[in-house]
Amino acid sequence: MEFFRIKNDIPFMRYARITTVVSAIMFVLAVAALGIRGLNFSIDFTGGTVIELHYPHAAELEKIRGALEGSEYRDVTVQNFGSTQDVMIRLRLQEGVSSAQASESVMTLLRAQDPNVELRRVEFVGPQVGEELYNGGALALLLVCAGIMIYLAIRFEWRFAVAAIIANMHDVVIILGFFAFFQWEFSLAVLAGVLAVLGYSVNESVVVFDRIRENFRKMRKTSVPEIIDNAITRTMSRTIITHTTTEMMVLAMLFFGGEALFYFALALTIGILFGIYSSVLVASPIVMWLGVSRENMMPVKKEGAEFDARP
Repeated sequence: MEFFRIKNDIPFMRYARITTVVSAIMFVLAVAALGIRGLNFSIDFTGGTVIELHYPHAAELEKIRGALEGSEYRDVTVQNFGSTQDVMIRLRLQEGVSSAQASESVMTLLRAQDPNVELRRVEFVGPQVGEELYNGGALALLLVCAGIMIYLAIRFEWRFAVAAIIANMHDVVIILGFFAFFQWEFSLAVLAGVLAVLGYSVNESVVVFDRIRENFRKMRKTSVPEIIDNAITRTMSRTIITHTTTEMMVLAMLFFGGEALFYFALALTIGILFGIYSSVLVASPIVMWLGVSRENMMPVKKEGAEFDARP
């Protein structure tokens, strides 16, 4: 399906050095943000107390947040959970304060505002569990990257695998850099978003790589940059349709999904935008600079194949 067709190939590879320098600068800035500011981990990773409340009417989140922040709770998350009447409060781990003490203190503050508030659930996430989740998330990220690299090396060729993994790491580090720089909360939902971006980005790379391989077999007298330019140009319509529809869905979650989905949708929004950029202007130039050629795309002839073909 195509909404439009570009007649002349866009010379993307002519600007490969410029776009790569821009990507390198963004990557360095993201790494600097991670090194200097670090990620603002949620209680999923640091440990803390989760309190679930129910109000007989729509809860006023700002009023609840103001009451807690006006007390000793400076770093607290308040959000609706399931409905406008249900509220989830997340408190970071405090030294010397048990989960029971924290929940009792919070209920005292909130009952002073509204005596009808009802405590539904209190859950404590220990620091050891948070550390296990952190290690498990990091391991999942590494395994996904390794799986992508192995898959692309088998399906295409090692140059494509290296280019795709560099492009994917570019996307992941930039997402993490945004979260570190703005100190947005990094939770398990955000980690799921990052892993989703990895799969989404590699899918875009595979589409472009498939067309590059096809072009090597069809365009026999064309240079490598021109082959790559043609592959990217011919997939532009598909890219615009796919990413526009996906971004519409993600933006709907971002603006209308509430606080529970906000940072998850934000990670996806950043990842999709940079995933398009990296697939076209990071992965493709790297494939070219790694010296991909027509010979790499041709099937390997088996020894004695000419004898097997004889009658």
